[in-house]
Amino acid sequence: MTHRPRLIAAGAATLLAVALGAAPAQASQPKPPLIMDKSEVEVQVLALNDFHGNLLPPTGSGGRVGTVNAGGATYLATHVKNLEATNRNSIVVSAGDLIGASPLLSALFHDEPTIEAMNAIGLDLNAVGNHEFDEGSTELLRMANGGCHPTDGCQDGTPFAGADFDFLAANVVQESTGETLFAPYSIRNFTGAKVAFIGMTLEGTPNIVSAAGIQGLDFRDEADTVNALVPQLQAQGVEAIVVLVHEGGSPTALDINGCAGVSGPIVDIVTRFDPAVDLVVSGHTHQPYNCVIDGIPTTSAYSFGRLVTDIDMRVSRSTKDVTSLTINNRIVTRDVPEDPTIKALIDRYNTLAAPIANRPIGHITGDLTNTNQPDGEQLMGDVIADAQLAATDGPAPEGQAVVAFMNPGGVRAGLSYASGPAGEGDGVVTFGEAFTVQPFGNILQTLTLTGAQIDLLLEQQFCGLNSPFASPTPGFFKVLLPSAGFSYTWDFAVANSPANATCATDPALGAVNPASVSINGVPIDLGASYRVTVNNFLADGGDGFGVLRSGTDRVGGLEDLQAFEAYLQAAEPTGISPPPLTRITRVN
Repeated sequence: MTHRPRLIAAGAATLLAVALGAAPAQASQPKPPLIMDKSEVEVQVLALNDFHGNLLPPTGSGGRVGTVNAGGATYLATHVKNLEATNRNSIVVSAGDLIGASPLLSALFHDEPTIEAMNAIGLDLNAVGNHEFDEGSTELLRMANGGCHPTDGCQDGTPFAGADFDFLAANVVQESTGETLFAPYSIRNFTGAKVAFIGMTLEGTPNIVSAAGIQGLDFRDEADTVNALVPQLQAQGVEAIVVLVHEGGSPTALDINGCAGVSGPIVDIVTRFDPAVDLVVSGHTHQPYNCVIDGIPTTSAYSFGRLVTDIDMRVSRSTKDVTSLTINNRIVTRDVPEDPTIKALIDRYNTLAAPIANRPIGHITGDLTNTNQPDGEQLMGDVIADAQLAATDGPAPEGQAVVAFMNPGGVRAGLSYASGPAGEGDGVVTFGEAFTVQPFGNILQTLTLTGAQIDLLLEQQFCGLNSPFASPTPGFFKVLLPSAGFSYTWDFAVANSPANATCATDPALGAVNPASVSINGVPIDLGASYRVTVNNFLADGGDGFGVLRSGTDRVGGLEDLQAFEAYLQAAEPTGISPPPLTRITRVN
């Protein structure tokens, strides 16, 4: 058994190559020739993460790497095939969120098209991510094993065979049996060199998915899980260990093969790994990086299939351990031929989806962007909240709501006034466009909170435990988007204080002055009761808003997209105009 010396801090791609004795690779350079030394085996690992069902080339900034247009499953397949041709010892892996929060083309068919596309691309392993659980663990098992959807059947008229690749879930344990939901790892033998791939999601998954879909599952600490598996793997003669983990970090500068100032949960996790771990392929934060963290190479390939991490790993036949790594995040450019198999698959599903996707459902008079202002407010989220209030402000049993809140993470895109590729016309909103904004199919929930609980809800926006990475992150907040008529003021200096970064579930640190909170111009009464509408994800305490679990007299309502469509139709023929961004005020 051999261990490399650990480095002190995270570094860039060049440092990685020097530390492990290999030459750094650049995205514009061809791969070096294979080594001929029979004492070592060269293994090629091709990695991606956070694909999110983006079969079609993503548009806007989500479809670029810098100024280069990137992504699209037909191009991804060609790039992977070309890279695989350079080494017969190749494996294609994913660090989670392969499916979930997907565009309409995949989501309309419960992500079956993405599974089928990845089968054709040749994906071998996928570590579960949080979005794999969007429709619950039972549906995730169907993704793996096949079978028609229990409600919608086989929508394309053909049987769904499931994944040809393996899902891995080392830290997702079934409470009733103590067994993992999927295999914790996979050991692959490359001409005599064994390499283990451990796959897992972030421990904080229960905070960011609907509780109903993961009942009976325990999500365990990432580092503890890996460290417990290392001796088991070594007992099987495995020294080369790769971790695929759906958790990540964020650098301070965009450099696909850099690692400037990387921070976030992945740093702590990797630092706590057993030194026997040779490589970490990460995800979740949708950020590209190529790092060394405490001596362990750690990578991420952006999101939506825009990059492939090309990893050349040399494994010693004698020690069975990794001797060197060369890592290069390569752009999935669109200047290569489209893969015909993937193109045919996409064309077939496009034909089935087009009548649904292109159906007009309303109008807008200007762009509704999902760009957050410095105070946290955004146009698209505000309008969604207005739609949810409109759907639940009637008499019982609809809800009698006086305010609605939308979580920013559930607003996946904005709406553009300009006509889309379908030629629907300026200002026209299609079902497909609306679905892209809200792809989760959440159900509205109206519940009763006291004024004090509403104040606590607002405070929980600024709790460090409420970061998107489920760990203390000062300065990163999840500001809920409120419906019209609700307003308040928050203090950035208080919210960003070290005490708030480590606050408990029920912070009372005063980032929000209760006297500033009002509904339709009337200050809230901390002792009074109010009917509040949120989606079921939030109602179950998602995104760290635990106070919502204490809401009483809960009443279910429409699906969020149905409420939005009804709101658009009620505004015809004039359409929805961008509202003034005056609901939230930030000071300091």
